[in-house]
Parts: sequence; C-alpha cells; structure tokens
Amino acid sequence: EVQLVESGGGFVQAGGSLRLSCAASGLTFDAYTLAWFRQAPGKEREGVSCISFSVRNTYYADSVKGRFTVSRDNGKSTAYLEMNSLKPEDTAVYYCAAGRRTDHSLYSTMYDHWGQGTQVTVSS
Repeated sequence: EVQLVESGGGFVQAGGSLRLSCAASGLTFDAYTLAWFRQAPGKEREGVSCISFSVRNTYYADSVKGRFTVSRDNGKSTAYLEMNSLKPEDTAVYYCAAGRRTDHSLYSTMYDHWGQGTQVTVSS
C-alpha cells in the first residue's frame, strides 16, 4: 500500500518559515515525481511546486517563487518544502503527491498518490 505522510505544518506569523516533510512508503520513491499542492477554504486545490524523480528539475507556482524551495532525499524516501517569508495568503492545507506520468506538471490529475494533508496557518 502506498502511503504519503505529511508533517511540519503549524501556525506561524507572517514573515516566518516552516518546513514541510512528506515521508513515502510502498512505492519506488526515486521513480516518482513529487509535488506539493495546497487548498485554502473555499478555493480549488492549487499546485505549489514539484521536483522530478531525477532531482534535476524543480518547478514553482508564480505565487511562491523565490520564497519556497522543494527538495527530496531519495535515500530517505522523503520530500520537503521549505517555506520562507510566509504570507497570510499561504494559509491552506498542504498536500504532497506522487506521480510517474510527469516530471514537471502542477496539474493534480497527473498524480496518482496523495497524502492526507497538513494545515499551515499564517497570521498577519
């Protein structure tokens, strides 16, 4: 059974930082592109960032470029999202996802496996 488990969410003031982790099991981790999505109340799920299975390629939504950094440790089957200079509009549930049909997409339909999400709340 494939499992993706996010952690590291929490409550932070604007300008602060958080580091999210996504621990994977039940899949050949280094064969999958890993992505981070987020969903705020009343809004559609939004692609935030992804990193290819080869680690060579990373992609970011315009809204987080320069503030967020995605990385992965294939030896630990874990992906990370370092979030700096957080803004209240970053408040959402953050999900990690794994897929093999893309190495650069931020479309949710390209990903087959999803975590349960972790809440990030940024106060102004």
